Amino acid sequence: MDRPLENSPVPPPPVFDVRGLVYRYDRVLALDGVSLIVRPGESIALLGANGSGKSTLLRLLDGLYFPESGSIHFLGQPLTAGRLEDEAFSFAFRRKVGMVFQNPDVQLFNPTVFDEIAFGPLQMQWPRETIRQRVAATLESLDIAHLRDRAPHRLSGGEKKRVAIASVLVLDPEVLLLDEPTAALDPHSHGHVVDLLSGWRGTGKTVLTATHDLETVEEIADRCIVFRAGHVAAWGPPAQILDDTNLLRETGLLHAHRHTHASGETHSHPHRHHPDVP
Repeated sequence: MDRPLENSPVPPPPVFDVRGLVYRYDRVLALDGVSLIVRPGESIALLGANGSGKSTLLRLLDGLYFPESGSIHFLGQPLTAGRLEDEAFSFAFRRKVGMVFQNPDVQLFNPTVFDEIAFGPLQMQWPRETIRQRVAATLESLDIAHLRDRAPHRLSGGEKKRVAIASVLVLDPEVLLLDEPTAALDPHSHGHVVDLLSGWRGTGKTVLTATHDLETVEEIADRCIVFRAGHVAAWGPPAQILDDTNLLRETGLLHAHRHTHASGETHSHPHRHHPDVP
């Protein structure tokens, strides 16, 4: 048997190693034995209809919920309620992992946009000048510098979403968890967010995006994981997943629309729904 070379590099641990997760909301089973591995630098799209388990998984990975059974390891260390009570571990985890919620109103609570984006760095006790510089740069990167002194609750839905993303990006986390980041956005904001997601590929950031916006998957992801009723139904490269019309139909991501032609003939065509178009 060949022995490994003494100086051969040791591969890094997975960012997330998920084994057999089970989670319920009261008696409703949201995740049922989910297992998956997320490698450093991957951009992954979590696909599935509403209620399939995507958002629940993200909250578990962010340490907001904890499973009924199963385990999550983050960079080789168990991610548990007990571990997050350890100040050093919790500080390092929150510095490395950032989450953007589907509804930005749940994470916007400061009097101005500037205060909102500066809140995280202040909790991390960064120097004041560093905070001012980073907030200014983040505002520019998301094209929201003109909103600096506005009250977040008075912004449009698209503006709120970009401020919520900025409040996470300002910390430059290594891992980004995004729950439907393009949902309910106007075309300009939608395109801007997709450009951001696409630009993170290959930068070393690990990005998990829960979405059912199939039109953008090939731009934002290297790999797709498809959920159905709390289970992992399939995984693979975006092109492979998008070509599997039976899978997309069975998981609620593809719908057959009936059309009547001038001749009176009626038949169905498979159709991918954009999430914001009924």
